[in-house]
Amino acid sequence: MPRTQVNKAHKSRFTSKSTRHAHKTSKIDKGRITKPQRNLVKGTRAARLQHSKQIRDEKRASLLKEKRVASGSSCPPRVIVLFGLSSSVDLSLLARDLLTLSGADNTKVAGNTIAFPTFRLRTSVLQARHGDLLSCIEMAKVADLIAFVVSASSLCNEDGPIDSFGSQCLSVLRAMGLPSTTVMIRDLPDDVKKRHDVKKICSSIISPELPEDCKFFLADTQEELRKFMWLFKEQHLSFPHWRAQRPYLISHEIDVEPDVDDPGKCSLILSGYVRTHSYSVNQLVHVSGAGDFQLGKIEVLKDPFPLSERSNYDSMDSDDTHYRKVICALLPDPMKAEALLVENVPDPLAGEQTWPTEAEMAEADAKNKERKILKKKAIPRGPLTIRSNTDEDDDHSESSDDEGEGMVLDTADDECSGKQGYDYSDLDEEPASGKDVEDETEPDMTTADDENWTTEQIKAEMEKVKEEHAEDEEFPDEVETPLDVPAKKRFAKYRGLKSFRTSSWDPKESLPQEYGRIFAFDNFNRTQKYALAKVLERDQDSLSESVPVGSYVRLHIKQVPKDIVSKVCSLSERLPVVASGLLPHESKMSVFTSGLPIKSKESLIFHVGFRQFLARPIFSSDDMNCDKHKMEKFLHSGRFSIASVYAPICFPPLPLIVLKSQEGMEPAVAAFGSLRCVDPDRIILKKIVLSGYPQRVTKLKASVRFMFHNPDDVRWFKPVELWTKCGRRGRIKEPVGTHGSMKCVFNGVVQQHDTVCMSLYKRVYPKWPENRYLISDPSH
Repeated sequence: MPRTQVNKAHKSRFTSKSTRHAHKTSKIDKGRITKPQRNLVKGTRAARLQHSKQIRDEKRASLLKEKRVASGSSCPPRVIVLFGLSSSVDLSLLARDLLTLSGADNTKVAGNTIAFPTFRLRTSVLQARHGDLLSCIEMAKVADLIAFVVSASSLCNEDGPIDSFGSQCLSVLRAMGLPSTTVMIRDLPDDVKKRHDVKKICSSIISPELPEDCKFFLADTQEELRKFMWLFKEQHLSFPHWRAQRPYLISHEIDVEPDVDDPGKCSLILSGYVRTHSYSVNQLVHVSGAGDFQLGKIEVLKDPFPLSERSNYDSMDSDDTHYRKVICALLPDPMKAEALLVENVPDPLAGEQTWPTEAEMAEADAKNKERKILKKKAIPRGPLTIRSNTDEDDDHSESSDDEGEGMVLDTADDECSGKQGYDYSDLDEEPASGKDVEDETEPDMTTADDENWTTEQIKAEMEKVKEEHAEDEEFPDEVETPLDVPAKKRFAKYRGLKSFRTSSWDPKESLPQEYGRIFAFDNFNRTQKYALAKVLERDQDSLSESVPVGSYVRLHIKQVPKDIVSKVCSLSERLPVVASGLLPHESKMSVFTSGLPIKSKESLIFHVGFRQFLARPIFSSDDMNCDKHKMEKFLHSGRFSIASVYAPICFPPLPLIVLKSQEGMEPAVAAFGSLRCVDPDRIILKKIVLSGYPQRVTKLKASVRFMFHNPDDVRWFKPVELWTKCGRRGRIKEPVGTHGSMKCVFNGVVQQHDTVCMSLYKRVYPKWPENRYLISDPSH
């Protein structure tokens, strides 16, 4: 008899984990303890499942609503930008094929916009001119789909399907943030097999340069173009995040209306579809490249490109004034309209001294007591911080008996410097030569006279900049002490720091006059949240104040100078004019931080989101664990730098493209980046290094020469710490002779071939631009 397999019984006496310890509980408490826990677990799990189901339903409903809106009659025309990756591509022929795709469809074509009742789709087709970088950037900002066009015949060329300009534009577009992309291949052979082979070759060459979801289409025949349009209609389009935060309008028509009150200005009238968010008549608008303006009124017109076949047929039979009929007009409310405030009006008496209050006098007495206690303590032998003693404040009269000639000594230790609360004012007096100290310390880098330069002068200036760039990389921050000017006057605005990271520096001291013209925020993040919430509130406003998305409107932009209007009209012949709505405070000026070498304070073209403006930045390093940042004289290639500029306020995140103008040539790309923050309190310090050489060395002591040229300068800079390139630290002991030599003491043995250095710092600021916008600049 065969044996049957008998498995061991499972030793589980409990049905679940919740009943595992139920036998340890008394019979009285068993029901009261275990049953509610079991029911509680079951209820929590059911709540989690219900919450997950609600999230799925909300996502499904939002996607369905988005799809209905995108394909409905209230959706504005989708913008397709045709971009040729090489000069051999004929974009005009492809645009004509798309706009006249089906003549039997009752299709209405006007300009670059097309309405397809069969596809239930409206499309605007724009052509990016090859070789014109500015037009390519402006069209990419408003594109819903960028169609990169490739010619199959270009595969035989040396450059391949992408030439040098196409490669440069791809880098710029990736830095800006690409919307949905596709590749259209033209000039294919007739053989079917060869057509597919060419498509594979193009895909293998171009795919690494584009996003992963980019699709390739054959675009030679009508059937291939119809297939592309069907897929484009069903495609879920993606666009940069910064574009979804602001309403904007792409101009279909431009008109001018004279201003009766001011003969030098007029009203610029732009007609087009409202996109992304509702347009409020009370908000400010930015016309690309021209500036910020107020709205006079908004007129809602009949849709010139309806999707309904009956409406389309009626509009084609009627005259051209049918779609110009005004449905309603919105006028701004004087109580709600945003003021066009660009610069703050500084108060000339804001810096005057007033009679102190009782609280301020009590605080000053407490500080004086602390200062007297600190004076009784022994002054440390370590290096100290220099600051000028030329202020006329009475608070510094007590410091006259301190050691040193014409200066006040301050320890750079955080605790002492934080308690004494001195006013670190910079010395601003003229040297004996009669020139301004600032002009000698930092030459003016303006390019106001470069219009009259000859070609030889321009080449000589470029070579000079290249030499300075190479010298700055080899010997960073090193300067020579002049022979004819005392060092304490030449470097009067500089001070020494014991520690660049831990020493204190008041961000509110000795600010330039330009800081009285800008705006600052107590809490920038909170202001940004309020501005973005205001956009969502406008979407819910009534039709008496804002126009919903998809409406065809006419914007009356008032108080625009006539010379700017003429330039905008001439510019509209090669690219569309974009009018984007501004968030609250975005018209105001502030300080924000984002192969030819580029100097600091050189005029550059900044493209930030929809806006473009001129600025003169200063570059600095990004020190994460420090509130002070070192200025960089040049924007070095291959490094990350922070650029600080005076510019209109923008709320991040926004992409940043920096262009540099060239004489007689198109602007060249200088840098890519993003907007970081708006912070006028960012401390940027310019560092200089004075160097000397050991003359005689005796263990820890050395006699150093050539750092200064007279003994008064040695005494003036005596508190500042010294360092050597071999890693030694020291201080000045006393001057020797009458030619600026000095005795120094170090913390180790100094080598004869070593170099003794002294670091000095001063705070620097960006340059105020003469012209804020490209159109208003006569040199561009």
